[in-house]
Amino acid sequence: MDNKKLADLLFPKITRSITDYETVFPERNLSEDAKVTRLAPSPTGFIHLGNLYGAFVDERLAHQSNGVFMLRIEDTDDKRQVEGAVETIISSLEFFDLKFDEGAGIDGEKGSYGPYFQSKRAELYQTAAKHLVEMGRAYPCFCSEEELEEIRKQQMAENVNTGYYGKWARDRNLSLEEIQVHLANQERFVLRLKSMGILEQTFEIEDAIRGYLSMPVNDQDVVILKANGIPTYHFAHVVDDHFMRVTHVVRGEEWLSTLPIHYELFTTLGWEFPVYCHTAHLMKIDEGIKRKLSKRKDPELGLEYYMKLGYHPAAVREYLMTILNSNFEEWRIENPDSDIDEFHFTLNKMSNSGALFDLGKLNDISKNVLVNIYAQEIFDFLVKWGQAYRREIVDLLLEHQAAVLQLLDVGRDDPVKPRKDLIYCEQIFDFISYFFDEYFQIVDPYPENIDEEEVKKILKAYLSTYDHSDEQSQWFDKIRTIATENGYAAKPKDFKKHPDQYKGHVGDVSTVIRIAIVGRTSSPDVWALQQIMGADKVQQRIKSAAE
Repeated sequence: MDNKKLADLLFPKITRSITDYETVFPERNLSEDAKVTRLAPSPTGFIHLGNLYGAFVDERLAHQSNGVFMLRIEDTDDKRQVEGAVETIISSLEFFDLKFDEGAGIDGEKGSYGPYFQSKRAELYQTAAKHLVEMGRAYPCFCSEEELEEIRKQQMAENVNTGYYGKWARDRNLSLEEIQVHLANQERFVLRLKSMGILEQTFEIEDAIRGYLSMPVNDQDVVILKANGIPTYHFAHVVDDHFMRVTHVVRGEEWLSTLPIHYELFTTLGWEFPVYCHTAHLMKIDEGIKRKLSKRKDPELGLEYYMKLGYHPAAVREYLMTILNSNFEEWRIENPDSDIDEFHFTLNKMSNSGALFDLGKLNDISKNVLVNIYAQEIFDFLVKWGQAYRREIVDLLLEHQAAVLQLLDVGRDDPVKPRKDLIYCEQIFDFISYFFDEYFQIVDPYPENIDEEEVKKILKAYLSTYDHSDEQSQWFDKIRTIATENGYAAKPKDFKKHPDQYKGHVGDVSTVIRIAIVGRTSSPDVWALQQIMGADKVQQRIKSAAE
């Protein structure tokens, strides 16, 4: 077989050589330890937590080594593409504050190793494919779908591995003349890798997360170019990772089974093998059983879930780091005020048996993170979130900005036990919604031991003594007086000792007042809230509740 003649026959328009592209995309001018990573999602319209989980690994590896973190869009599968999906991917990642050094962007691409959309790199893939043909390591296959199905049925009948390999690879040894006849008949073909793998042979490779792996070699003549000239994932990612000079490939463990194919491709082409890092599946506890997060069952798998609720990117990043590296929480305890980027992320501290995702823990961490973020930043984030998901509240927030900033800060500056009430935007607005007359409502019931008439009596007494200029101690003394004058114990411990002598205690009375003003039994300090709300609003709330 004259492989050079075959290559020119199959790729008559490809005039560049693989060596030419080595010059176009030279080795990067980076330090020896610098890592080059890429996030390479497909534009299918669904970007999930696993993408973000892997992206943080990519970002940390690159940025803490002064390397490069890029975004590549793997858009070679026309059937799975969804209109607007690329914009969704980019905007979602931007929401979580992931910063790419180069790659695809909504306003275009940046970087010298593009295009960063695989659909724009066809000539490069065909050049690499032509090179494999010239080497005698790739060939055209003219089998129809029906013929491939017939091969599969025969293999199943003989109880052997299915696939296109060995004696089952019908077109593997076609002569140049036979190929020319097929082409003259304008028959469609795919290009296959001519594998040198032999069944039961193995190879060893080191995975940066899982350690040394012994795997069976690839013995399948896999498709590398489809009939339309578009590369398969296996081929495209190998070519791209080489010419983009990627040093570390981070991807989910579901791709482990394809490693033999990629190993053979890199080896055949004589290219340096990148460091593969196969992350564990994200898991959850469901009714006591640990299972994988599911797109069908678990809405929290999609990033849109966190964006709609309005989780702050710093909180999500902090939480994901706790499941990315087992020593992060210990570091955070020792360095409570340090920037998260000061933590040295390492691959050997990652789980290889399933990373447990816990929404409750995310919420707890979010409280701890937000308590250390200035109210103005939280307000700005809340407004930005509102513009995207709750347009109707934006004008209210902006109109009452000064008051909202105070509401967000109530109790947060306590040096001993700061209040940690804020979790995500939807919850934050709900938490302060009592301030706005348009959203105020009585959510919780009054204490069981206080009936409707008694509620009105207490509130009228409170209204008659209310003075907005009272200091906090004066204000509470008045509540204590109202309590004792109406048969309630001045202190909860007095009621506990002699419950038969009182209707309740001062806490019950203050709860009535709290509910009338904020609509809930639990809130920050009522006196502080009243100072923010203003006398007119407070008095109107009490009047309405006392009617």
